[in-house]
Amino acid sequence: MNSIRIIAQISVEKELELHQMDVKAAYLNAPIDCIIYVDQPEGFVIKNENDEKLVLKLKKSLYGLKQSGRNWNNILHNYLIENNFQRSINEPCFYFNTIDNVYLLVWVDDLIISAKANTLIHVKQTLEHRFKMKDLGQVSLFLGIEFEHDVNSLCLSQAKYITKILARFGMLDCKPKSIPSEMKMSSTNSCPLDESELKLYKQIVGALIYLMVATRPDISFTVTKLSQYMTCALQSHMIMAKHVLRYLKGNMNEKLCFTKIKSSDRNISVTGFCDADWANGDDRKSITGYCFKITDMGPMISWKSRKQPTVALSSCEAEYMSLASATQEGKYLLSLLNEILNLNQLSFKLKCDNQAAISLTKNPIKHNRSKHIDIKYHFLRDEIENNTLEIQYVPTEDNVADVFTKPMSKVKYQTFKSSLFG
Repeated sequence: MNSIRIIAQISVEKELELHQMDVKAAYLNAPIDCIIYVDQPEGFVIKNENDEKLVLKLKKSLYGLKQSGRNWNNILHNYLIENNFQRSINEPCFYFNTIDNVYLLVWVDDLIISAKANTLIHVKQTLEHRFKMKDLGQVSLFLGIEFEHDVNSLCLSQAKYITKILARFGMLDCKPKSIPSEMKMSSTNSCPLDESELKLYKQIVGALIYLMVATRPDISFTVTKLSQYMTCALQSHMIMAKHVLRYLKGNMNEKLCFTKIKSSDRNISVTGFCDADWANGDDRKSITGYCFKITDMGPMISWKSRKQPTVALSSCEAEYMSLASATQEGKYLLSLLNEILNLNQLSFKLKCDNQAAISLTKNPIKHNRSKHIDIKYHFLRDEIENNTLEIQYVPTEDNVADVFTKPMSKVKYQTFKSSLFG
């Protein structure tokens, strides 16, 4: 999903067209990689001279074989490499040609191609020469995500998907809510769900997870909390899940809007925000939240809200662990953008609202309150020493990552809405 959002931003910045193609019967293009025999299909029986029924030896991959997807990917990869594409080291499904300014994303048998008009025609003809393709033209619907094209902008939304899940769970005529969850989220004094209700709960949360991952960073915290109770949900959790559906009913048209600001790669740089909510859970484990954007006025490219694996003994420790998680994502995004755009940027910015944690990254002191912190989190100090990471302080009221660690109020939603969606 990060790659889809990145290619959307690149297309807008470089004024490239974004088209979609589909490979017909993709798996049947690849030869089989081992000896496999199959029974003859019903109604087609050939026997040998001893009246024994024969079997068929496969020459090509078939749908249903566990290796068919990999075989198809190898065939497509080799063909793209032969035609001057490079495969990203950071993202194996991202191909690019920096000479012709072409970017290509692969999702099994669906391709998204970003290029200038003349180059786009040539790339399509090249692919159609080798594979049976269906040209879907300018991308409008991909993996349940709607693409809306304008002169200097491109918007991604999932209004149709939201309408579909609201109808599926009987919430199409529900009363809308203005925020994803109540400010106080409690699971006490509530009865467990029975088997049928728990199944429904899992279906709701599963549908919400895809929405959260694709285009809706605003529901990340709430959905993350709900997903922690998939096997032991209570009535209060079901109410919370339906609250999210009510919120989506009133805000289904929110879009990630990618807008062209300048026609320069120097406008693209990685900037992140991170935050942590200390020990605010039933098991006292803190929540890590971070988000990244690659243009000042654009939407979030990457975001995450998740529970930390260990109990933090202080807010400083929780924030320090959050910084480490955000740095991993930031390094990945920086490496990917440098690779596909030749940016040659050596560092990225990460903004945090805890000055104690920032000091701990720069001053490697060791005392009783920090000596127990796991070694893996201290790679932060190496990144700072190598000038890969630049940590900056940001006041809590300006830290957009705050919405990924705690329930969001109406005021906070309005404050950070443009930062989240562009």
